[in-house]
Amino acid sequence: MPKASRADLFSRLDDLGISVVTEEHPAVFTVEEAQAVCDHIPGVHSKNLFMKDAKGQLWLVVCPHDRDVEMKSLHKRIGSKRLSFGKAELLEEVLGVTPGSVTPFALINDRELRVKVVLDAWMMEQPILNYHPLENTATVTISNGDLLRFIESCGHEPQVVDLVAPLE
Repeated sequence: MPKASRADLFSRLDDLGISVVTEEHPAVFTVEEAQAVCDHIPGVHSKNLFMKDAKGQLWLVVCPHDRDVEMKSLHKRIGSKRLSFGKAELLEEVLGVTPGSVTPFALINDRELRVKVVLDAWMMEQPILNYHPLENTATVTISNGDLLRFIESCGHEPQVVDLVAPLE
């Protein structure tokens, strides 16, 4: 099945009655590049980590762009085995995006539900969130509740996890 395009994404959002604001900008590939181009856009900006655990389970961890995620203990926080970053080919196969364009909106392409989704708890308490629309040449602003509705419409049940609380 072909991967969803940006137009397909916006059509899905429209079908769900989700209103978003989109701002076009030059392509950005890193958090630093995105900050330089998108910092004026209100709301929380993110980084999106595509991971694979020791048992082969795929994960998408979505958190604020400035969140210092402790990679050595992340697997304990989310209930997985040891994690490593997923390869670009796997990312494209499963989520239909390339590195630099990773986004929770790419879950529209995970029709086999291979990816477990983790959302940062603090981020999800914020009313306005920002993500790429399957490509890194724009930023879409969406409410926290509408993001959850979109993810659930893709068949995923995200875990909302405190990624900074001390581990016991």
